[in-house]
Amino acid sequence: MTRTVAVTINGATFEREVEPRLLLSDFIRHEAKLTGTHVGCEHGVCGACTVQLDGTPVRSCLMFAVQASGHSIRTVEAMADGGSETRLHPLQQAFHEEHALQCGFCTPGFLMSLEPLIPALVGASDDEIREAIAGNLCRCTGYQNIVSAVRLAAKRFDAQHGTNGSATGPE
Repeated sequence: MTRTVAVTINGATFEREVEPRLLLSDFIRHEAKLTGTHVGCEHGVCGACTVQLDGTPVRSCLMFAVQASGHSIRTVEAMADGGSETRLHPLQQAFHEEHALQCGFCTPGFLMSLEPLIPALVGASDDEIREAIAGNLCRCTGYQNIVSAVRLAAKRFDAQHGTNGSATGPE
């Protein structure tokens, strides 16, 4: 028996008849044809499949597509500013500049997990940033460049929005 799933992904509506056991990660990749969401461990440990459900980071390998029906999903494909020339999201730009990726498999999950947290990470310590990324695993880096990228993105966010490091504790 199939179920109707209707979700908005990156502003576009996708409605499909699917098996109730279809994972959200598989719906995104196979039904919506958006392959930026990666599937790593398939049991919620690595964070590679992280997307934003109504603005909150979730592991798409731990949700059924039917659970997301009626909700809004944002994937890594929505981060860059499209148009005639694609401009990277400030967090993506910081990852690029700080060499915060190697193979890139885990990067979409890091980006989707971190993007809503950037305002709260203005002025954060390295330990606070490491805590923020604790749910995402990378097998290629030592995480220091990822921490540096988050710090750079938060600094740029602060400069643009004028929070002056007041979003978190002491500087």
